[in-house]
Amino acid sequence: MADWDETKPILEIENLSISFFTRLREIPAVMDFSCTVMPGEAMGLVGESGCGKSTVALAVMRDLGKNGRIVGGTIKFKGRDLTTMDDEGLRHIRGSEIAMIYQEPMASLNPAMKIGDQLAEVPMIHQGMAKAEALKLARQIVADVRLPDPDRILGAYPHQLSGGQQQRIVIAMALMAKPALLILDEPTTALDVTVEAGIVDLVKELGTKYGTSMLFISHNLGLVLDVCNRLCVMYSGEAVETGNVREVFDKMRHPYTQALFRSIPLPGADKNSSPLIAIPGNFPLPHERPKGCNFGPRCDYFSDGQCNARDIPMDDVPGRERHETRCLRWQEIDWAAPPKARKTTEKAPIGPVVLKMDDLKKYYEVSSGAFGGGLTKVVKANETLSFEAHEGETLAIVGESGCGKSTFAKVLMGLETATSGQIMLFDENVQDTPIQRRGVDTVSQLQMVFQNPFDTLNPSMSVGRQIIRALEVFGEGDSDAARHERMLELLDLVKLPRAFADRMPRQLSGGQKQRVGIARAFAGGAKIVVADEPVSALDVSVQAAVTDLLMDIQRKNKTTLLFISHDLSIVRYLADRVMVMYLGHVVELGTTDQVFSPPYHPYTEALLSAVPIADTRVKKRRIVLEGDIPSAMNPPPGCPFQTRCRWKDQVPGGLCEKDVPPVRTLAGGHQIKCHLAAEILERMEPVIEIAAE
Repeated sequence: MADWDETKPILEIENLSISFFTRLREIPAVMDFSCTVMPGEAMGLVGESGCGKSTVALAVMRDLGKNGRIVGGTIKFKGRDLTTMDDEGLRHIRGSEIAMIYQEPMASLNPAMKIGDQLAEVPMIHQGMAKAEALKLARQIVADVRLPDPDRILGAYPHQLSGGQQQRIVIAMALMAKPALLILDEPTTALDVTVEAGIVDLVKELGTKYGTSMLFISHNLGLVLDVCNRLCVMYSGEAVETGNVREVFDKMRHPYTQALFRSIPLPGADKNSSPLIAIPGNFPLPHERPKGCNFGPRCDYFSDGQCNARDIPMDDVPGRERHETRCLRWQEIDWAAPPKARKTTEKAPIGPVVLKMDDLKKYYEVSSGAFGGGLTKVVKANETLSFEAHEGETLAIVGESGCGKSTFAKVLMGLETATSGQIMLFDENVQDTPIQRRGVDTVSQLQMVFQNPFDTLNPSMSVGRQIIRALEVFGEGDSDAARHERMLELLDLVKLPRAFADRMPRQLSGGQKQRVGIARAFAGGAKIVVADEPVSALDVSVQAAVTDLLMDIQRKNKTTLLFISHDLSIVRYLADRVMVMYLGHVVELGTTDQVFSPPYHPYTEALLSAVPIADTRVKKRRIVLEGDIPSAMNPPPGCPFQTRCRWKDQVPGGLCEKDVPPVRTLAGGHQIKCHLAAEILERMEPVIEIAAE
């Protein structure tokens, strides 16, 4: 950084406009976008899918593809305008002075090349460094990104590393040339929350160590609060608010920023007394933007003839540090007023037990040979699972990838059969009955809503036809006309216009597709619905609407909801009870209040500490788990969590390494599978505390 004046911006984007050109029309993707990143500063770029965040990042890299074109404005890096620079000049800057980390680490790694060689390439190409020296630097940076056994990692191929390790290698690769600007595009989206916490700490630490400036793109406001000191909120191709992170969080001055915060589950949100407020309407398509303010049609403060009369410029908020808003009425709005739209509901009564699992085990036999030969190993995906679920209850199942959540869902749905144990569904024993042998009644009463709405709909069948097909399978309705009417009622139930019956899936947004998936799940009057990460692929404002919808349907139909998730913020908001899984075991089970306050299982404690929370009042103790999740094919002896547990030395006699802990029942039926003595559990301190205002 010695070659640049610390008082001048590293990156200065002014009035940037970007369009994509198709045969039919010019599609404006970004309009009049400005932002400034100072040396050593981390700028967060947030907004919903399609708002233009990644387009801005690709424009800085000058990598907009054949159809993308910068049609106005400038992008200055260290005072030089990148928009007019030739290919030769760009080649010198890309990778060496500006580096980018993408969302999917495997897209940036060569699968046929060892990690050490891939890392060494960077300084060899950009700085003409000798290979031996480049490998030495690679080893040092692999240690910097906190990867164990750097020599083994350097000699490994990408497929031999976990997702979190791959992402650390991509970060190491970006840092090899010590760039002045690092662009991170959703770098942790595909990772578990505990891995994400480690990567976020790492990015902050490396930013300080190398003095690197950052442009951090995310839709997760909690992460932005953790990583960034400045923030730019985007909506439909425009920057709508920019400023110091804490100022924008606590004293926002744009209605869209306020609406975003009202649609995410912060501590204190409650599904009955203070539910989330979804943003009404839909995101405008680029060629259908309204006149004037793009957010106008969805805004509570919209004034006809004022907000839609002309283009709206960014306006300075006086007395604040570089705080600007794109709103004409920001000085008239009472920002402290409570929201009008919030509707409260009575807590739904919890009914009798409808699902009971006893000592359920699911083991897989896996061959170690490439073509089915070799030794067979046993993968213990689920180990002695026991729990009950009641009518009208939301039971959340949480844990990292590989903990057995989805295997348990498959066994329950009959896509797999259990190795041993019992599943009682109402009064029927179903653990040995695959789905093809289950009766229509059983299948229609137990349904699933999947994580990715894009993969679950038939692309060549209209929305209405797909719902009618489900009604036919479940034997609902005695005529085509009755089924058609019931299909329209199901569209009403999931709050989709009836006209959508004739639309094809490609004409729907992600949130609308997920609603169709929910309508289909309830076509047979489902009593138990397994929702496997049903909102993780959706934008935060859409998440609020879909979550609210599931709660509404649950209240009407007394549905039991098994909500599989790794997002503890939404679990805290939705769930009545929480089951925490680790490596096939249930390590904690209790009401939401019990699980979210001490005493915790040591794994739950680490999970809670890792959750990013978009609230400046929250104080968290940081507990970063060392090491990766062990393999279910080769689990550690004794307690499954002992290899990563910070409390292990509190248990005498090496008990954690010898014996699987028993399930202990504490006050109020709270269950914990742990060897820690009762007095140690009682001394545990809260991980998350909210400071008094």
